[in-house]
Amino acid sequence: MLGFSQTREWVYPQSITGRFTTIRRWTFLALHLLLLITPWIVINGHPALRVDLPARRVFLFGTIFTASDTIFLLLVLWFLAFSLFFFTAVFGRIWCGYACPQTVFLESWIRPIELWIEGDRLTRRRRDAQGWTLDRAWRKAAKWSVFLAVSVFLAMAGMSIFAGARELWTGRAGPVEYSLTAIFTFFWFWDFTWFREQFCSYVCPYARFQSALADDESLTVTYITERGEPREAGRQAALDGRCIDCNKCVAVCPQGIDIRDGFQLECIQCARCIDACVSVMDKLGHPTLVAYGSIAESEGRKVRRWRPRTLVYGTILLAIVATGGTLLARRVPFEATVNRAPGSLYTVDADGSTRNTFLLQITNNDPGERPVRYEIEVSGLGSAQVLTEPLELASMESRTVPLIVRVPASSDLGRTTPFEVSVTGGDGEIVLHPTFKTGAEIGETGP
Repeated sequence: MLGFSQTREWVYPQSITGRFTTIRRWTFLALHLLLLITPWIVINGHPALRVDLPARRVFLFGTIFTASDTIFLLLVLWFLAFSLFFFTAVFGRIWCGYACPQTVFLESWIRPIELWIEGDRLTRRRRDAQGWTLDRAWRKAAKWSVFLAVSVFLAMAGMSIFAGARELWTGRAGPVEYSLTAIFTFFWFWDFTWFREQFCSYVCPYARFQSALADDESLTVTYITERGEPREAGRQAALDGRCIDCNKCVAVCPQGIDIRDGFQLECIQCARCIDACVSVMDKLGHPTLVAYGSIAESEGRKVRRWRPRTLVYGTILLAIVATGGTLLARRVPFEATVNRAPGSLYTVDADGSTRNTFLLQITNNDPGERPVRYEIEVSGLGSAQVLTEPLELASMESRTVPLIVRVPASSDLGRTTPFEVSVTGGDGEIVLHPTFKTGAEIGETGP
């Protein structure tokens, strides 16, 4: 890490295997599949996942969301925020250790590459301490070259969600997309080659506000002081099940901290130290001295997973999910708006009937491959006549057509009369509420 001396103190985490390391690898695999495969999947002619910012629409597993669905974006943001609150209150920094892109990419790509090219922890430390030699130079150059290739790959994968996988990878995307890809490539390359754990220690705000989200009963990685102390490197400590001061928990830590010093903001709760301690204590025939626990548990108090904090967060999460599910079930797969034609209030025809001209715009957000036919009906104006052209739209097609509404001269309408325009298509209906204007005297409201 970058200390007060302004020199880079490199962390050389040792490789480790174990229960929690295996769980993390499966989690990392699932997250990689979501990132790398989903943008390539096509459902009804559209990508399974794409955020099209210029067109202000999102493709999500066969559903198309547009700017009119902003309420869903708000609900998603609320859900993510309260999920963070809830899971932190219960499980601590589970996000940092198991799902954060910084952790996922470092553990899945960077550390295996370093092990392959430069060797294990001790070999890397010894070679770096010797200064620049030909052996160190070519290994660093090879490692950084692979890091650059990985950075380009991950930047392209991330941008595929926004620019379209096929367009981006085949060179058909625009200069903005490739410029952003270059920026993300530079960020990842700088992070992989130099910044690394400093991001978690100095930049990420999560560690700072975690104390406001967690409490004494939140799950953390804990050193069991009662059984581990006093630590000593001797046979008696091994027989007693105390810490033998092997420092393996320190050697495997990607943040370069000693979990035996107590809770620290730098800890990302990755549980590598647990696997390290288990690998040592199992051989000695004793239980691990580093485990998932809580402050309340270490003090002998009963741990309550459901307490006021988690109940409030859980209730809010359920309310958000229920609201989103209800709105999604009632969502209409098209958009419709009606506005009065510019410069037109009303027109009196030769037969005395009054005509209002509107512009009706319909956008088909149904991802289906077949065109959808839309029917337009008017109510609230008695025997009004509706004139418009037939509308049949393909998926994502939008069209604006004139909508002419005529009422006979015998109709006794006021100067302004509200009415309804019903647009029906596919599995949904939208009711619009424009007003009809006539030449009646001001103050007359009609029957």
